[in-house]
Amino acid sequence: MPIYTYRCENCGVQFEKQQSFSEQPLVRCPECSKKTLKKVYLPVGIVFKGSGFYATDHHSPSGQSPAKSGEKKADDTAKPETPKPASTEKKEK
Repeated sequence: MPIYTYRCENCGVQFEKQQSFSEQPLVRCPECSKKTLKKVYLPVGIVFKGSGFYATDHHSPSGQSPAKSGEKKADDTAKPETPKPASTEKKEK
């Protein structure tokens, strides 16, 4: 059963109440007994971590797997060396 947060617009008291989905929301404040009680909608902190999610789903460094000491990151790979042109100097006889 979910827990809902309520706040009275008259006296400012705020409390949580565990209710089922089928129950009607509370409207009467338990402190001042006026019908000024409203539900407070708070942001939910959900973090998707693990190998089943895209890297763009979670931007913090804590969501990335730590690199092992012997491995290089993709950005750290060395570029292949280009062959140097043959020497154009003439050999003296």
